[in-house]
Amino acid sequence: MDPRISRATTVLLTPDEMAQADRLTIEGGVPGIELMEKAGQAVARAAANLVRSGAGILVLCGPGNNGGDGFIAARCLMAAGFGVEVLLLKDPSGLKGDAKIAFDRMDLPFRVAGADENFGESLAKRLDGTDLVIDALFGAGLDRPLSGEGLALAVEVNRSGCQVLSVDLPTGLNGANGVDLGDAIKASATVTFFRLKPGHLLFPGRGLCGQTTVSDIGIRADTVDKIAPDTFRNSPELWRDSWPAANPSGHKYGKGHAVVFGGPMSATGAARMSAVASLRAGAGLVTLASPPDAMLVNANHLTAVMLMKVSDVGGIPDVLSDQRLNAVLIGPGYGIGPKTREAVEAILVQERSTVLDADALTSFSEVPETFFDLTRSTENPVVLTPHEGEFAHLFPDLKGDKLLRARQAAKKSGAIVILKGADTVIASPDGRAAINCNAPPWLATAGSGDVLAGIALGLLAQGVPSFEAACQAVWLHGEAGTEVGPGLVAEDLPSALKPAIQMLVDKFAGS
Repeated sequence: MDPRISRATTVLLTPDEMAQADRLTIEGGVPGIELMEKAGQAVARAAANLVRSGAGILVLCGPGNNGGDGFIAARCLMAAGFGVEVLLLKDPSGLKGDAKIAFDRMDLPFRVAGADENFGESLAKRLDGTDLVIDALFGAGLDRPLSGEGLALAVEVNRSGCQVLSVDLPTGLNGANGVDLGDAIKASATVTFFRLKPGHLLFPGRGLCGQTTVSDIGIRADTVDKIAPDTFRNSPELWRDSWPAANPSGHKYGKGHAVVFGGPMSATGAARMSAVASLRAGAGLVTLASPPDAMLVNANHLTAVMLMKVSDVGGIPDVLSDQRLNAVLIGPGYGIGPKTREAVEAILVQERSTVLDADALTSFSEVPETFFDLTRSTENPVVLTPHEGEFAHLFPDLKGDKLLRARQAAKKSGAIVILKGADTVIASPDGRAAINCNAPPWLATAGSGDVLAGIALGLLAQGVPSFEAACQAVWLHGEAGTEVGPGLVAEDLPSALKPAIQMLVDKFAGS
């Protein structure tokens, strides 16, 4: 398989970029109505799979191309023997282009929402006897709150509890960022075309789309090369070329030596979990740099991870004087305050690949510009791993949707930012961003983030580029969480990395 084609499948297109893909395809000689026909037929197939033979289907059609897809789906479903009713948002006299062609081809009875004086009451009655609603109102063609009959339709559909199939995107959802523009339709399933959009993966959009499928409508895969998008779905296809495959003639010293700086005796568990996760992620050697009072408790819990006594911040340069120690993590259980700020500075001036997590981030919440001066000053990779609370303290001036904020934070800090959550976003200062979608809800537990930081550390130690290392770490973390399942505690995760890594070894074999 051409690696460019494999990588192209991870691309996410904003609504504007998808419109560009359509335009380039049409300019290349494919008629727009041909694309629309294939889209409408895909919707009809998806609808037929959701209901029994002969079921009643209400198709809601908007005034643009999304409505055109709906007209074609209605025609196909009627021909297949379903009971189809078509409701237009606006009078069809305003239809243009391919949507007008699709409407004329439909040749079915229809009603117009705005022409019905008892619109709300009559719609409620129609919905009461409907097995499926096809939402072909706006799709990606809306970037403002719903109003008028469109709002009334969305509210009534949601109130009805009917099964809903949305075309491209649920009406009222912003495809670029997953934001609910207000009273968005909650779909049971969504059919989109060519490539997913960020709004399909970012919450609340992901929760509004239901089961999402992507249909091929005849747009060439290499079209994405002409668009050059910078947003991706985080999956192995995105970073397979950077995966640190095992070298048959290699040895542990060729896989890096990671260092985790741990905290006091009363808070040792977090750093230990990070260290073990780093080793499991493939670092050749891992050392936990421990305060003297925590040496005994750490020694009682660690076997393969080495221990080194570090009395205070002044000892950090001595530890890192050994150039073989090439990747550093500080933050989990380290403590919050001025001494942590001093430690972060002492690490960053040593020019190592660095992961800054938890306490290392919180310690700079009152002096964020000092933090950014430090992270921007190093030429080596820096990865930040904030959850939303830590992010808000460190970047209080950044507002907007999650994707935008993560990108802005990466640019401001000069670091890779892993903005954690159910829809973790990994952003690079160069503008690239990936949205993760394999994390199970039971990862929301104490210590889970410490393991994630350790995985990222282990990958950086092996020389994986920082953006790819962050993406790999987030994906592996999600897979490990799925492997453990409900009842997960953070201590389960390092061991669960083994089957996740085995999956990648099998997947990439021979590539």
